Amino acid sequence: MTKVQKLKICDWTLAILLPIVLASSIQLEATSSSGIFPVILHIIVALPFICLIVWHIFLHFQWKKWLTKFSNLKVPTRILWWLYILALVSGIVAFIHWLIESRHSTLGGIHGKIGFLMIALAIGHTIKRIKFFRRKNNRISVY
Repeated sequence: MTKVQKLKICDWTLAILLPIVLASSIQLEATSSSGIFPVILHIIVALPFICLIVWHIFLHFQWKKWLTKFSNLKVPTRILWWLYILALVSGIVAFIHWLIESRHSTLGGIHGKIGFLMIALAIGHTIKRIKFFRRKNNRISVY
């Protein structure tokens, strides 16, 4: 499988998961994270989303010199990266707090706002590159 084919699989899966992550985020925000099921659901859909973002970055930059390559990116893409890191770290800390106290925290609220910003930029990132999804010459073969 070529790099482009892997990237297309990754990107389409991200595109499918993004609205699910967004919906679970809105649900948590609307209910102040009350109840175990919505939080667990958000974690279940967010974990593959997080892993796919890492795979997406890997497919673009590999591991060699990726920090150097990141510094050459346009500002919106760099901001998207930093929002991803902030959302990831704040999500881990908010989850640990939730495990201990079983309630919504201020950090969870901050994580939500960072996540919403990240999702908004991710949608813009996708729209700007919509031609990649529409190209016929990099279609994935089922064989």
